[in-house]
Amino acid sequence: MGAPSARPLTSTSPQSLGPVYAGLILQVLISAGTYLAGKRAMSELAPLTVVLWRFVLSGSVFMLLLCFLPGPRLPPRNEWGRVLMLGLLAGPVNQVFFFYGLSQSTAAHAALLYALTPLGVYLLSLGRGHERASLRAMGGIVTAFAGVVVLLLGRGLADASGSLMGDLLILGAVMSWVVYTTEGKPFVAIHGPIRATSWSMVASTFMMMLMAPFFAKPEAVLAASPAARYSIVYLGLLTSVVAYLLWYFALSRVPASKVAVFSNLQPAATALAAWAILDEALHWEIAVGGVLVLLGVRLTQAAHVRSPAVAPAEPARPPASSSVG
Repeated sequence: MGAPSARPLTSTSPQSLGPVYAGLILQVLISAGTYLAGKRAMSELAPLTVVLWRFVLSGSVFMLLLCFLPGPRLPPRNEWGRVLMLGLLAGPVNQVFFFYGLSQSTAAHAALLYALTPLGVYLLSLGRGHERASLRAMGGIVTAFAGVVVLLLGRGLADASGSLMGDLLILGAVMSWVVYTTEGKPFVAIHGPIRATSWSMVASTFMMMLMAPFFAKPEAVLAASPAARYSIVYLGLLTSVVAYLLWYFALSRVPASKVAVFSNLQPAATALAAWAILDEALHWEIAVGGVLVLLGVRLTQAAHVRSPAVAPAEPARPPASSSVG
């Protein structure tokens, strides 16, 4: 089965990247609330019930987008395999693992494990030939991860206890997100962020709907507190629609490693939100960790991690079939 090859990224000036960085900061702020909203919803509802209704909401929005978006509503036949793969990673794998893991572990453990995302994306991008090796990029990613560790230690990571199974499930969610980000990069380059996100998330929704007869439990959702229901709405509309669109929008403009490193700002954003909203104390570890994260993000953004040069295409030979891109 042939697949169109991804178009190489065009060079972008720092001025043109302003909307990208603004979108990523907004994505970080939305994602920082995902841990809190997930924990709140699961205090009254089963993890799979929360995940299912989250995708019912987000899938409905993305189907409406496809109805009104100019262009094809369905992916090309030669892209169905990739759409199903991305949908599987974003929905049943990532979200089921994450929510079950979060129900057995702590938000601090989840934040620390998700801080491995930039490193995983960078290494996988190198392995797939999507980016060139860069010592500055690697240094920035490691610095940002060190900042997350320091920051979380200041918030009680050393005293936080979580089950090994919960942490392993969250690690599985992290690995699926790494693959979703890396493999989604060429998909976005071909079809654009809105259509690429919509197709993958609609695929996720249809997969999740297979669980509806067992985990939908509409009576339990209606009987839940307004805070639990609002948490599901937050997860379904802000996290799964707005944040996902912003993530793929950024991937359409800059290398995957430069996008992924922004996820390490989430623990700092969560700490500041807890200070502003919950009146939690700010410790020196939070300040030092935040500075290290910002420094790591800055180093990564300054690194030259462009995609390797594409070799000139060979003249097509009539009997040969096209290779998978």
